[in-house]
Amino acid sequence: MKNKKVWIGVGVVALIAVIAWLTSGGKQEEKVEFQTAKVVRQNISTSITATGTIEPVTSVTVGTQVSGIVSKLYVDYNSVVKKGQVIAELDKTNLISELNTSRANLASAQSTLNYEESNFTRYKTLFDKGLVSADEYENAKLSYEKARQQVATSRESVQKAQTNLGYATITSPIDGVVLSKAVEEGQTVAASFNTPELFTIAKDLTDMRVIADIDEADIGGVKEGQRVTFTVDAYPDDRFEGQVTQVRQQATTESNVVTYEVVISAPNNDLKLKPGLTANVTIYTLEKNDVLAAPAKALRFIPNEALLTEKQKIEDVEAPQKIWTLEGDTFKAHAVQTGTTNGMLTEILGGISEGTEVLVDFTISGGEMQEMGPQTSNPFMPKPRNNNKQNGGNQPKR
Repeated sequence: MKNKKVWIGVGVVALIAVIAWLTSGGKQEEKVEFQTAKVVRQNISTSITATGTIEPVTSVTVGTQVSGIVSKLYVDYNSVVKKGQVIAELDKTNLISELNTSRANLASAQSTLNYEESNFTRYKTLFDKGLVSADEYENAKLSYEKARQQVATSRESVQKAQTNLGYATITSPIDGVVLSKAVEEGQTVAASFNTPELFTIAKDLTDMRVIADIDEADIGGVKEGQRVTFTVDAYPDDRFEGQVTQVRQQATTESNVVTYEVVISAPNNDLKLKPGLTANVTIYTLEKNDVLAAPAKALRFIPNEALLTEKQKIEDVEAPQKIWTLEGDTFKAHAVQTGTTNGMLTEILGGISEGTEVLVDFTISGGEMQEMGPQTSNPFMPKPRNNNKQNGGNQPKR
């Protein structure tokens, strides 16, 4: 009997709930709340991102044109050097010997020339008097010319030996800082086929640059003079400034990906930036500051009569671009002229005044919309056509 009474009580409560639901229409009142935003002056920008490598603007690789053993090193990593400063020397023993041999050959050639010159003068006198034949005269002249040529050749050999001896003393070609050193004292360098690289010297570490690889899809928007910001992992909290100084035409293809090199200036007065650091680059391809702008969503908002209350009405205008305001119970369209956009903000050139609150979106609560759950589309927007595209249908016409 006790359980029976309990079930009777539950049934009565349920019956009362059903009656209350039926008398209330079975659903909650539907409520639409509109979201607005003000048309105000803002900065509009678009950007692309890339990665690059930091390097000195001017760096020189120092080598040697002669072979030999490194006898002295006068600089090390990070050494500050001046133009013309001696930074290394090779062993000069063999080079001095070659110079002395060349000088001896020159002296011998000069002695031969002196003899042949006197002999030629004698034969010329005898030939003029008819005492020697023309053949003897020509032989004396030929020997004299050969001696002259041998002296010239020997003189060039001396000059070459002197130059090679000078190459054994290696000097800095620029003012700068030694970035790398590829040899040690006692090491033999061979210049038979190529020039050995001994040092790399950067001219000025306060004047750096970033070489960034830009994808072919983005390179069309990159121009010289555009503002650039970048960060490096070594200083994650610092943001560095620069600008595009060169867009190189040479393409690089790697794994079917085409990129172009873009040179970006990177002032480095505090010497934080080091050669070889990876830079995370942001290039601002469009920048407009302090322009009248509205959210881009406002230009896509279109009221739907099916969801208006009895008191609300629509005042539309024929225009390719329009923005809507809610003035009391009236949805009013304003024809506007637009400029640049970055997808989030759109520049307003005319048609609406600064400070105007425009409609950008809305939410619906209660009623059938609440029973349907969260909304994924704007009911005030015309629904896309039913097709098989994953990205939705055509955009509504305005």
